[in-house]
Order: sequence, then structure tokens, then C-alpha cells
Amino acid sequence: MGKFFAVVLVIIALVSAYPIVTHKYAPPVDISTHGHAIDEQLADTMAEAGLAFLGAQLLLAFFIWKFSGRKEGEKVSAIPSGAKIMVAAAFIFVGTEVLALGVFGQKAWASVYFTAPAADALQVQAQAGQFAFYFRYPGPDGKFGPLHPDKIDEGNANFFGLDPANDVESRDDVVAAEMAIPVNKEIHMLMHAKDVGHSFFIRELRIQQDFVPGLDLSLHFTATKIGKYEIVCTQLCGLGHYNMKAYLNVLSQEDFDKWMKEKIAEQ
Repeated sequence: MGKFFAVVLVIIALVSAYPIVTHKYAPPVDISTHGHAIDEQLADTMAEAGLAFLGAQLLLAFFIWKFSGRKEGEKVSAIPSGAKIMVAAAFIFVGTEVLALGVFGQKAWASVYFTAPAADALQVQAQAGQFAFYFRYPGPDGKFGPLHPDKIDEGNANFFGLDPANDVESRDDVVAAEMAIPVNKEIHMLMHAKDVGHSFFIRELRIQQDFVPGLDLSLHFTATKIGKYEIVCTQLCGLGHYNMKAYLNVLSQEDFDKWMKEKIAEQ
């Protein structure tokens, strides 16, 4: 029975590895300038983790096969020095693997988090709150007006707490429930949460960033393909979490300028 289980274990391990090795689960289309580096990092991670998984399962199957037929009362040879050598080897192997993935992965994330955006990047402020996203753009003056949390009034669509009566910079700010950006233009996104923790995830952009209450976060990216893409919250943020989403519209520069003019007229 033990040898049969060892054979089944090997079969399950090989079958589990098949869809990964044959790339049956291809990632969604990449529409960002940094996405290829992240995809390569994920592929390397899956390859290393997959080989480690197969090695562990085959080793387990070997021990099951070797010792499953032991007769009752038969002495089992002890590992020299107990299990210390195996534990140390496993610690060194896993630690080296994790360290290597971290070093190589730094290159993939550096272009998003460890470098400054271009001086002419388009600034977009993203706000997450139960259970919606809202986006703010600076108007023709190129400046954001200050936020006043005490003036937030969702009933009057003042989602950011702006005070245009007293703040000149706020008078031309554009607020929208969808995020529109021009294609091949770097975007500098400024992020904050209004209440609890949320997350900003666009799979085609290879971006997933948490909103942390009390912190102002930023990242920058460039979309390379025109289209409409779903933005979802991936942090459990309450009963309405399942329905918290918005859309990213990547437009040509001409269409984006037209969209912006329409939004300015609606404010």
C-alpha cells in the first residue's frame, strides 16, 4: 500500500506541473512599459518554486517507497547527527532562493516604485472609499486644490472635500468616477484612502497597490494600448467589497483632450 501511495504521489506531482510547464494559464495582455519585467519575474518565481515542489514531492515519494515495507520491530537507521544537517541544508537552500528572487525582483519593481516620475507626467489623484473609486485631475492651472475632510459631502458629489469658494486652485479641478489617461503618456498617480484599507488593481497594467489609511502613496506607469480596463479593489473592505470597481480608459491624446474638455464643462 505504501509503494502504491508513492507512485500516486509522483503522478499527482507531475500532473500538477504539466499546465505550468506548458503555459496553459497565459497571463492577460500586457499594456504597460514595465509589465514585461514583472512577467519575467513571475515566470522565474514559478519555475524555481515548481522545481522545488517537484523535488520535495519526489523525495517524499522516495522515502515512502523505501520505508513502507519495513517489518514490525525492524530497526530504522538514524540520520547522522539527527535531522540537523537536513534542516540546515533546507534553510540555506530556501534562504538563497528567496534572497535571489528578491534581488532579481528589485529590477522589476524599481521602475514603478524606486524611480521618480518624469517632470511632465500627468498627475491623477485616486481616492478609495467604501465602496467606490474617484479620480481628480488638475485643471488648466496645473494645480490641485487643497483637501478638506470636513467638507466631504457625497450627497452633493463633493467626494474630495474641495472648497472652490475659498481655494482658487480647486475651481478648475476635474473629478470623475472613471480614470481616463492618454496612451503612451507617463501617469503619476497619487493615492489615499478615505476610510479603511483598499487596493488598486489593474491586471493588464501589472499594478496592484494598497491604499493605506493615513498615508499618501504614489506610483507611476505608462499605458501602451488603447482600450477599457477594469479597476478592482483586492482588499476586503466591507460588505460592498465585491462591487467596488471602476474603469480605466486609455485614450488617444486627441480623445483624452476632448474628454477633459467635456469634464471641465460639467464641473
